[in-house]
Amino acid sequence: MGVGTAEIEFAKELFAQVGEITTRKMMGGLSIYANGKIFAMMRQDGRLYIKATTGALAERLDAAGAMLFTYDKKDGKQGHMNYWTLPEAALDDPDAACHWANASLDAN
Repeated sequence: MGVGTAEIEFAKELFAQVGEITTRKMMGGLSIYANGKIFAMMRQDGRLYIKATTGALAERLDAAGAMLFTYDKKDGKQGHMNYWTLPEAALDDPDAACHWANASLDAN
């Protein structure tokens, strides 16, 4: 089961202040773009992640309680992607969510 219409609308509304929000379904999840540039993704369970490829932004997300996107590899090791969970406080606060989104767009 993948991301549905309700989750897509939630993401678009949450990040509406960032710019023109578009989405693209991928592997059961969702890529989220502002003005054509990816800055976030949503897993099929609805969890939102912010792209953070730079050390400073990743450090700020970590300090805010965000967790790095990890997955199990076929060889039993753990892999990761440069995406961090959107801090809990930002899930119900479009201003805070857009703060993180803009930081990601500026850094990446």
